[in-house]
Amino acid sequence: MPRQPLILFVLLANLCSATFCLAKDNDKGRDRYLQARSIHLDKAGKKWAEKTLRKMSAEEKVGQLFSISVRVQFFNEADPIFMQMRDSIRKYHVGSLVMSVPVDGPVLLRSQPYVAAELLNRLQKSSKLPLLVAADFERGVSMRLNGTTVFPHAMAFAATGNAENAEAFGRISAFEARAIGVHWNFFPDADVNSNPANPVINIRSFGEDPKQVSDFVASYIKGAHEGGMLVTAKHFPGHGDTATDSHLGLAQIAGDRARLNAVELPPFARAIAAGVDAVMVAHVTVPALDSEPNRVATTSRAIVTGLLKEDMGFKGVVVTDALDMAGLTRIYAKDVGRAAVESFKAGNDVLIIPADLDASFRSMLQAVHDGEISRARLDESVRKILELKASLGLNKARLADLSQLSNEIAKPGNVAIGQKIADAAITLVRDNQKVIPLRVSERPNGTSEAALPYQSLPEVSNRLVAVIFSDDLRTDSGRMLERQILARVRDAHVIYVDSRSAVGMKTAVMQAIDGADHVIAALYVVPVAGRAIRAQGGGLTNSVSMDDSTGSLLNAILDHAADRTVVLAMGNPYVIQDFPAIQNYVCAFSNATVSETAAVRAIFGEIPLAGHLPVTIPGVASRGGGLDRAIQIGAGGSNNVHP
Repeated sequence: MPRQPLILFVLLANLCSATFCLAKDNDKGRDRYLQARSIHLDKAGKKWAEKTLRKMSAEEKVGQLFSISVRVQFFNEADPIFMQMRDSIRKYHVGSLVMSVPVDGPVLLRSQPYVAAELLNRLQKSSKLPLLVAADFERGVSMRLNGTTVFPHAMAFAATGNAENAEAFGRISAFEARAIGVHWNFFPDADVNSNPANPVINIRSFGEDPKQVSDFVASYIKGAHEGGMLVTAKHFPGHGDTATDSHLGLAQIAGDRARLNAVELPPFARAIAAGVDAVMVAHVTVPALDSEPNRVATTSRAIVTGLLKEDMGFKGVVVTDALDMAGLTRIYAKDVGRAAVESFKAGNDVLIIPADLDASFRSMLQAVHDGEISRARLDESVRKILELKASLGLNKARLADLSQLSNEIAKPGNVAIGQKIADAAITLVRDNQKVIPLRVSERPNGTSEAALPYQSLPEVSNRLVAVIFSDDLRTDSGRMLERQILARVRDAHVIYVDSRSAVGMKTAVMQAIDGADHVIAALYVVPVAGRAIRAQGGGLTNSVSMDDSTGSLLNAILDHAADRTVVLAMGNPYVIQDFPAIQNYVCAFSNATVSETAAVRAIFGEIPLAGHLPVTIPGVASRGGGLDRAIQIGAGGSNNVHP
């Protein structure tokens, strides 16, 4: 054969081979970038789901039901942790992931968006079928990753009184989540927080009024769908009226059916009407719905199939809360894999974070082989999951485009919206009109000059003392608050205390307080799921109250300087119940950095105080309460503000 035709033949052969490989990869969707779009199951997607389902073995079908946790950080390809995740996905044919982050005690070890997206892309490539990736982004992507748009807790949104804020929240969170390869958010929280002692819901809820909660839930769903993200209403049939953390023990909803119909269920009904994609079932007992002792909602056919699917008409995906939570594992301690079987038989479609994946997988597979779970029932749930993936376009492409992260994450306009919402939420509950707005006069000798790097020694005075009550000094709680205070009063004395240091710090704190013109007491009391505290009668419990040592210190401050002290509730708004001596009380409803900034701006009179309570604080204020104050930065005196 002449040389020129030979070269042409080789080139054509290579081109055909490359085209075939590309077509093969495109068919699998492993090397194409997934574009965020409206959620829609078209004919091609439905056909893909049916075709895929017909080809799957029983093992592959069972695997699609499970969702396992992935704690994102950078992993080398040969890292044992990465290899274990990859191998589990392949061995158990896992259908979905729950993206989280590593923890070190109370500290979340957040990564950057690029790290998360790159790891999720690698895991997607390792899976035969596309993975559905979920996350708990209750406060937006910033809850798990640094460098993203920051939002406050749900209750802060309700304090603004404007449901459109929840819509913007959903839309922005969706754009950022989809950019990193997360398709599904375990939010909105549809719980009605009617119990002030609830240790795990609290500010995660939009409030205590079923109508208001319903409005904000529906608005969030609308915004998230506009951004192309799947959403989940939780924790069905309601976790707001409990005093037990289901991560640690068995919680109970004690109301009768009339109470459930009036309070707990309306937000879920509204979510279903708004097109919510999934409903998460709680590990709580509800005697009014299922009287069998220790029958949690997760494993109750009467609650999942009877109430949610049949009575309320929900046709979407039903997902368990994490199967490794003590509210469930204590019941199945002798056969932990059985929890998955009972949850599936009750009507759940997706089984989240099993305590033992291998045992749960084998128990489910055995139940299928024995006929305890019918093939038709198994196919019903797997079809839902596959169609959910196709509705996102995962049947065509599955990777996040890393090159676009810098264009999609933390857009300045979105960051400003997060701050604006936090500003609007700040609520003034008590005011003796002696402290707010804070007036801190200039020092007699004027403002100190800027010093050279490494050569400045900050001067501290007790004109303004800020005591930051943190759950744990290792966390970031109060750091942004401190920066904002020092930007306005350079010599402010900022003191951090937690339960371990409060007693030893008491003398120094009281000396500073006694010499202070004004005092800020910032209380970082926020619900932390699964936080174990030793109960008085033995066993473990959870709490959203201050402990004895920090509570004693706060009482001492109020005894000496209540009329000069403004107390900031950077989380739980009910905490004032334990401290009736508080004269100036401001609620931010969140410990997010935007809420820290907003709280400081508010007490210095730089923004209006216009928020209103979404909950009743018994003996203190009713829902809707709040003292409105206009901007007062120019109302005489000097705020000593230093941009």
